[in-house]
Amino acid sequence: MHRITSAPEPLADDLARRQHRYLWQMGVRVVCFVAAGLLWSHVPVAVSLTLITAAAVLPYVAVLLANAGRERRDTSDVFFEAREIGPAPRHDGLEDGR
Repeated sequence: MHRITSAPEPLADDLARRQHRYLWQMGVRVVCFVAAGLLWSHVPVAVSLTLITAAAVLPYVAVLLANAGRERRDTSDVFFEAREIGPAPRHDGLEDGR
């Protein structure tokens, strides 16, 4: 018996979601580099250095988040209880004292 509410996200959907998030983060990285270059002489140097630092750190964070999918579940949703089978009865004729 399977419950739909406990079914994991399909692999294709999970992969597409992680790729989409990764591409957005890499897009933000490109914007940070371009903004740092264009704003270098118009804003304090600290702002441009902050943008460059963000652009340098974003790939690491993006890869970590992209690889953080399809984790194994530690809890198992078992819908039955296992039973222990007891020992087999003896059939060697010793029960009635013979």
